[in-house]
Amino acid sequence: MRHLILTALLVTCAPVAGADPVPKEQLLTPPADARHYSISSEAGKHGDIWSWRQPDGQIAYRMSMSLRGWITETDERVTLGPDRRPTAIVIRGFTDSGDAAETFSVAPDGIATWKTSVDGGSAPYAGRRYNTYGGPPLASEQDVAALVAAGAKGIDLLPGGHATLTLGDTTMIDGPQGKVPVRLAFISGYGFSPSPLWLDKDNRLFGYAGVISMLPVGYEAAGPTLKEIQDKATATMVRGVATSFLTPANRTPTLVDHVLLFDAVAGRYLPDRAVLIADGKVAQVGAGGTLRAPTGVTVIDGRGKTLVPGLWDAHQHVGEDWSLLQNVATGMTNYRSPGSLIEDAQSISRRRAAGTLLAPDGRVSVIIDRKDPLAAQGALTVSSEAEAIAAVRKIKAAGMWGVKFYTSMTPAWIAPAAAEAHRLGLHVHGHVPAGMRPLDAVRAGYDEITHINFIMMQAMPQEVVDKANTAARLEGPARYGKDVDLDSPAMRAFYAEMAKRGTVIDPTLTVWEPMMTSDGTAIPPEYASFAKVAPPAVARGWRIAGYPLKDGLTREDYRKSFGKMVELVGRLHKAGVPIVAGTDGWGVELVRELELYQQAGLSNAQALQTATIVPAKLVGMADRLGSIASGKTADVILVDGDVSRDLGNLRHVRTVFLDGYRLDGDALRKASGMSGMPD
Repeated sequence: MRHLILTALLVTCAPVAGADPVPKEQLLTPPADARHYSISSEAGKHGDIWSWRQPDGQIAYRMSMSLRGWITETDERVTLGPDRRPTAIVIRGFTDSGDAAETFSVAPDGIATWKTSVDGGSAPYAGRRYNTYGGPPLASEQDVAALVAAGAKGIDLLPGGHATLTLGDTTMIDGPQGKVPVRLAFISGYGFSPSPLWLDKDNRLFGYAGVISMLPVGYEAAGPTLKEIQDKATATMVRGVATSFLTPANRTPTLVDHVLLFDAVAGRYLPDRAVLIADGKVAQVGAGGTLRAPTGVTVIDGRGKTLVPGLWDAHQHVGEDWSLLQNVATGMTNYRSPGSLIEDAQSISRRRAAGTLLAPDGRVSVIIDRKDPLAAQGALTVSSEAEAIAAVRKIKAAGMWGVKFYTSMTPAWIAPAAAEAHRLGLHVHGHVPAGMRPLDAVRAGYDEITHINFIMMQAMPQEVVDKANTAARLEGPARYGKDVDLDSPAMRAFYAEMAKRGTVIDPTLTVWEPMMTSDGTAIPPEYASFAKVAPPAVARGWRIAGYPLKDGLTREDYRKSFGKMVELVGRLHKAGVPIVAGTDGWGVELVRELELYQQAGLSNAQALQTATIVPAKLVGMADRLGSIASGKTADVILVDGDVSRDLGNLRHVRTVFLDGYRLDGDALRKASGMSGMPD
């Protein structure tokens, strides 16, 4: 359903290779009396969507959005048949990832045909409804109406899947005409988990709420309230999952015997080991067959398996309960969130401690950005140095771990704000503000740089650096990266200073690999292993045609530039710069991130350390996490296969030990919306 939840406005449609999208000037112009929706967050307004009926009876939609400099300009025309199902859909325009063109039509013989940037096909339409790949989110109102009418039986979808809608409670919100009732609902079948939306008094789509909300103009202020209500409803659903796993029966002693063990501190694999887990701790570690199993112990034969410290995703923007559950299912026992809402972070921590939320344990930073149309959604926005320092103090008072500065920050504010953060014991990291290079940011007080493209900014032309709060932060490295001499004296000096200062790098290569290397012919390697166990709509959304080609460059040029990004990680590691593995995505990308580090020149063990002991040290938790040793918290995963031979075996999670609870991998995957073990 066109990226159903509004957070999916961050996810984009992909371009048709070789096609030129319809320019903004040729898209539909909404009439003065068109229904008008706003796309906004607490950082400000990001865009608009309109809807109206055309003289020929078609329903028209128009979307215009700028999200941190990524531009979307699209329209959509929908023709409805007598049964209110679309018989024709035409989507035009462009997103931040290129041509949004998509068509759907139904022939007189009842055969439906569709074409997008990544797929196309035909199938009988009887009894089914087409699920668009892209288009303005407001157009999902047609599908919502059909789901309300279908009730519990739901609707079969094209190209695949089945969706249902569940109605929830009604609440009153203030708007231009006073108080109006809106009703919470959840849709299942489009994503891994139920997705919230809001209906009006007639059970028609009212809007979506979240970090980014789509609501009728005049109701934008209701977004945070609606988000809080739907978050509480989601928490109630997830509470039952947590209590079903976090039981006394799942915390009895466990002996994993004759297993290959990863020693994260030494960076080596130890064959034929035995590990006893009891009372939430690693009680003993010894040679295989040497540990006595106490009464009531669960014994697991570890032969053919690898025991690894629970994985860390060092760049996981948490806030959604179901996603946290899925993270556990994929072996993640800890995370670092470089940008969450304070209220979300506090809620997660509180409920996790109470045992009502099954989630990894984490450390959270909050984003600070200058008040600007290009400000990051969810950021604390500031307009002066004094306000930046006050925001730092607010983050500390909220109990957070760090501050993350963003691309529109005024460079002169960084040093004083970073100094205040350090005085308060906070970690300082982030994007590099426009006009600064990474070394400038580090000298101003950054402890860490997030994203490899911002590291590449050290070698970019000044005109790219000056516009790094726009799409130039990707387009510059994509264009010029292939020609950067990574071994030049200037770059070597850059690596050396970063290493001397102990600056940490959070590369998130898996953000850029699909965008720069994909051509739409296959699901990117980040997601390919999960495609068969994900809902059809999710797997379809993972398949993209890559970032649009600019200025005569080819896809191969972009691939070469991405190759330089991978090599850059290797150069940094070789120079002694600490690397932490993060995804800035779903979390399922984490193993691919490690595989890319291995391609960069890290050994298998060194790559795995970036997702175990290195992040544990970074956040000051290595005394109890990050490695498997007697006395440490039992955050451990058991996976099928030999990880020392293939990091990809980390995807084959058999058992997760979370705070000592023994959780079955198959059951976790089922609860989190996966249909089985990934490839």
